[in-house]
Amino acid sequence: MSTILISTHNLPTAGRLREAFRGKGQRVDLITPSENLADANDPVLLVITAGAQQAGALVRQAGGMDLPVLTVSPDRGAALPTPGIPEAFGPDASPEEVALVGRRIVERRRLQKETGIIGETEAMHEVLERVVQIAPVASTVLITGESGTGKELVARGLHLLSPRRHKRFIAVNVAALPDTLLESELFGHEKGAFTGAIDSRRGLFELAHGGTIFLDEIGEMPLATQTKLLRVLEQREFLRVGGEDSIHVDVRILTATNQDLRQLVAMKEFRRDLYYRLNVLSIDLPALRERRDDIPLLVREFVREASERNDRPFPGITPAAMEILKAHHWPGNVRELKNLVESMVVLSPGREILPADIPPEVRGIGRALVPSLVSDSVMREGDGGLRPQLEFIFRTLVEMRVDMDDLRREFETYRENIPTRSMSTTIPGVEIHIPAASEAPAAEVNGQALPPEEHGVVVYRSGMKMDDMEKAAIMAALQEEGGNRRRAAEVLGIGERTLYRKIKQYGLEV
Repeated sequence: MSTILISTHNLPTAGRLREAFRGKGQRVDLITPSENLADANDPVLLVITAGAQQAGALVRQAGGMDLPVLTVSPDRGAALPTPGIPEAFGPDASPEEVALVGRRIVERRRLQKETGIIGETEAMHEVLERVVQIAPVASTVLITGESGTGKELVARGLHLLSPRRHKRFIAVNVAALPDTLLESELFGHEKGAFTGAIDSRRGLFELAHGGTIFLDEIGEMPLATQTKLLRVLEQREFLRVGGEDSIHVDVRILTATNQDLRQLVAMKEFRRDLYYRLNVLSIDLPALRERRDDIPLLVREFVREASERNDRPFPGITPAAMEILKAHHWPGNVRELKNLVESMVVLSPGREILPADIPPEVRGIGRALVPSLVSDSVMREGDGGLRPQLEFIFRTLVEMRVDMDDLRREFETYRENIPTRSMSTTIPGVEIHIPAASEAPAAEVNGQALPPEEHGVVVYRSGMKMDDMEKAAIMAALQEEGGNRRRAAEVLGIGERTLYRKIKQYGLEV
């Protein structure tokens, strides 16, 4: 069984943490600062009860073993994330809170190991933490993202961490099945239901009973099949094609799309009620260009896989060539990168890959893929081509013009009233106040206009920048929550990692 290791730098804290982790069903071992981590039994997390500076030897060992680390320090100033230690807690953290975060780290690592999802950037950590958070429930999940971002891997991760992991996971590419066969494939058919139906057949929903079904490219599903899918979601039952008896199923439905389903709903190509039933929980995957720091990790893993599969050694990639890969736009995302790496492994020149060895289109000197011009015949109404889509775009542009005119009028009204009227807006626990010009200035706190007798209030003054407002809002939220960063992040509506980064950026210590 996997083991949580807790250092004994601070023995009372280590004892409380041990009980909290055991309460989460984890196996725990205490280790002294001089012990060798390699002797531990299947370690999956190291918890250090001191600052990173006081446990340098253990941190270095953990780095060599790719073992995640979090710290619980009695020093409030050391409770900020540092390189190699993304999770750090101060003396006010409860053991239960630390155990919860630790368990999520362990689940995230297990998820990456079992599914092959690679990424250590903040964007991917947020995706993985969301998977860990929603995997145990039975609600439907809509996974969105560009093509090639790994939507099916996320769906498999949701299944592997769910109570249904011992049952079937069935993936269906809706776009790959003809409309005439899709309903039969999903729901099955009775003998004689149509020409060629020589026997009864169970559909994929029946085969997935008790498990999970993943419907990829859900935006391509015909309206008739959407209606039947909606019945499955609402009643947990359906009819086979040509059948008369309702069949009850217990299936968790996961869906994915690279389209904007809201736009399809507006164009009446996707049912509005079905959209809301599918979008109970959602996960949005970032494009590869939005997490460029993960590219070296992805390249390293793809090189290992391709070298083993093709039995070819690979000398490596020069730093200059890696920078070119990191700078590329990657319209095909991770799938495009994986295919390029495999081609480099197979066609390796026997030395490290240089910038000149990378295809010209990746270096930005070749021909890029661009949309072709639409022929006039497609535009004609009689061909039933793009006219509905063009009409939707035109209506949207007109509505945007109307909205902008309304906004302009409202802004002019606001400008007329600003000398005599103050404005306030709130987020839970924090009030942002925009005073009228006639109001007296507030006292200065840390260079910001903040009334000293009020907590949770951010006052805007002329000349303040957005960074000043953000810093003041973070200070107000932290004061309002007594320095608890986790609750302050929830109040501000941002991720805890983002809050840690902002605290470090602005030099705030609470």
